Amino acid sequence: MTGSSDASLRERAARVVPGGMYGHLNAALHGDVYPQFFVRGEGARQWDADGREYIDLMCSWGPVIVGHRNPRVEAAAAAQQASGDCLNGPGPVMVELAELLVDLIPSADWAMFSKNGTDATTQALMVARAATGRTKVLVAHGAYHGADPWCTPGLSGTTPNQRADTIEFTYNDLASAEAAAEAGDIAAILVTPFKHDSFEDQELADADFARGLRALADRLGAALVIDDVRAGWRLDLRGSWEPFGVRPDLTAWSKAMANGFPIAAVTGVDALRGPAQTLYSTGSFWFSATAMAAAKATIEILRETDGPALIERAGTRLREGIAAQAASHGFVVNQTGPVQIPWLSFEGDATLDKGMRWAAACLQEGVYLHPWHNWFLSTAHTDEEIDRALLGTDAAFAKLRAAFGAD
Repeated sequence: MTGSSDASLRERAARVVPGGMYGHLNAALHGDVYPQFFVRGEGARQWDADGREYIDLMCSWGPVIVGHRNPRVEAAAAAQQASGDCLNGPGPVMVELAELLVDLIPSADWAMFSKNGTDATTQALMVARAATGRTKVLVAHGAYHGADPWCTPGLSGTTPNQRADTIEFTYNDLASAEAAAEAGDIAAILVTPFKHDSFEDQELADADFARGLRALADRLGAALVIDDVRAGWRLDLRGSWEPFGVRPDLTAWSKAMANGFPIAAVTGVDALRGPAQTLYSTGSFWFSATAMAAAKATIEILRETDGPALIERAGTRLREGIAAQAASHGFVVNQTGPVQIPWLSFEGDATLDKGMRWAAACLQEGVYLHPWHNWFLSTAHTDEEIDRALLGTDAAFAKLRAAFGAD
């Protein structure tokens, strides 16, 4: 029997899994040096199938927010699992979790649960359409809202009709959104709290844009839906646009909600409670209790410790450190997006060649980050862990300079 190294696992997977791997975790998309299989996580670190240890600056692509195998989250999940997980109906923890969300999030009068971000964005649009009797949704060009046919970035296996009800506008361009709305029949405006399209510098939302979309939705009689799947719980526990004074009608949540356990939610205002009640939207595993217990523990930790502030501190330390390193090695870099959910690109690196080489060098130095997707930080990224990561990124800049030359 073949061993369990990364190479042997890829070989075995190629025989039983289409392409050996699929979706955004397919290491072939990230460069030849990226490991495919991982065996362990602890705090801010992960270990791959070959035993290599990394400071994890991806947090499993977002879900891990209070550290891998956080003891309190694991204990809550284990206690629920010991009593039962997938039962004939939800456990009491569903009510407790919904109460927690309604208490924490100003725009939440109710909550519905599912399993992943695509479930949540799709469910939110169903509520909006049930409420308005309309069909079309405004979305920003290039925005990622999930992997169902109506929104997946790839077109394979989809039909034009499945995309017919989406109308695009330009992010941070209110006039563009208003022009798109002239199509009529608008049920919802679906927007991410910041522009985090892959392969591009991230773009923070302008406050006037956010407030303008709220006003536009009100004028149209449409629902404003914030897709907080990627940013939720890291920027503001109340909702990512709460600092702007912008409260959505519906919000989609997932990723970091349960520190890696599979769960998603839609929260909404009271006026949409009735339409939400009319949906037939369900799944065999949507009401399993273990992930709900993990979510409750995760959110309580974040609230008690002011998790977003801790993550912001870590992100600021990382960003400032990388900026100083890049300058000292003679590179011009762009660090964009919120510091909690950062991304780095090299000036003039249209093909991402420098970014790929630098990310590969970071891997060699025991720092796992990504060349074309935003990164994620967690409360487990203490000063010591960030300083260790910065040792690796500095060494990677030195390798890049030796191989590539500076700007």
